[in-house]
Amino acid sequence: MSKRDYYEVLGVKKDSAQDQIKKAYRQLALKFHPDKNPDNAEAEEKFKEATEAYQVLSNEENRAKYDRFGHAAFQGGSGFEGFSDFSSFGEDIFGDIFGAFFGMGGGKRQRVKTGRDLQYNLEITLEESALGINKSIKIRRPVPCEGCSGSGCREGCSPERCKHCAGQGQIAAQEGFFRISRPCPVCRGQGQMISDPCPSCGGNGEGVKEGELLVKVPPGIDTGQKLKLRGEGEVIKDGSPGDLYVEITVKTHKKFKRQNTEIITEVPLSYSQAVLGAEVEVPTLYSKVKLKVPAGTPSGKVFKLRGQGVPDIQSGIRGDQHVKVFVLVPKKVNEKQKSLLEELAKIEGVPDIDDHHSRSFFDKVKEFFD
Repeated sequence: MSKRDYYEVLGVKKDSAQDQIKKAYRQLALKFHPDKNPDNAEAEEKFKEATEAYQVLSNEENRAKYDRFGHAAFQGGSGFEGFSDFSSFGEDIFGDIFGAFFGMGGGKRQRVKTGRDLQYNLEITLEESALGINKSIKIRRPVPCEGCSGSGCREGCSPERCKHCAGQGQIAAQEGFFRISRPCPVCRGQGQMISDPCPSCGGNGEGVKEGELLVKVPPGIDTGQKLKLRGEGEVIKDGSPGDLYVEITVKTHKKFKRQNTEIITEVPLSYSQAVLGAEVEVPTLYSKVKLKVPAGTPSGKVFKLRGQGVPDIQSGIRGDQHVKVFVLVPKKVNEKQKSLLEELAKIEGVPDIDDHHSRSFFDKVKEFFD
């Protein structure tokens, strides 16, 4: 089976610059790499094909030969058939292009050390989530040991180079047609060994420091959302600190229930208030407001208080508060109340059940949402 044109394989023009060729290869390699396509023979072949094409076109001398003679320029022991010369090529490609993705590399890039991210669970009230608040929290976080300044060695001593990896922290191994570097199992990727450990930290170079942080909780935050405090995570030697993630939990409220930016609450009415109408005081997250209840309000009627909900965390626009009224039926009444109710019962008579059911279901639903 004849080989495809290398430019066609990479999807570039013959006059493409090296950075375009490199970019095209990187996209194909990330797409078809065996680690991302396990047990996929077709993807593996496409990966090999793209790598072979890049191996030729990334070298100006080999590219010139290919442009002049095509595939015939590299037949007969040139080293390109079957990736027989891939070891030297692998250092260039995988060190430069795939170092961050596959954890390999030929020493061209050094990964910046970063401390671990930490998490703190912060519980706030519903009112605090609606209004926003500044909270002071106490947190214990790892820092370099004060006794050894993070070296892990007893004072006056220093770490020794790991003999197993020659201080590189990585062990390279040939797997198939490319080389992979893994952390050294002896020094665990550190490149050095500690023969006389620090008595304060036991050789791990870590200490613990407790401090206070001010967390600015924005209005509208909800349970499960996180706030990121940059640089407030683990502090490490010769590296940048990690981040602190503050996860929010909003406490359950006795009076209010939250649904996104909406607030739901219930308010009791006496029988006379429901029949005659009344002005009742309704609590909100911010203050108390007056609600006019019209005469003849049935139990279960829902009223809307605009702008009394929780603000959207992005726009700051408040939702609404939904007030469901219910008629409170007393379990006990005094003699005067009983007498008046008995008189009212005589005046009202017995409700007509047939008339009640003559109203359609949809009329009742419409009335509920009016």
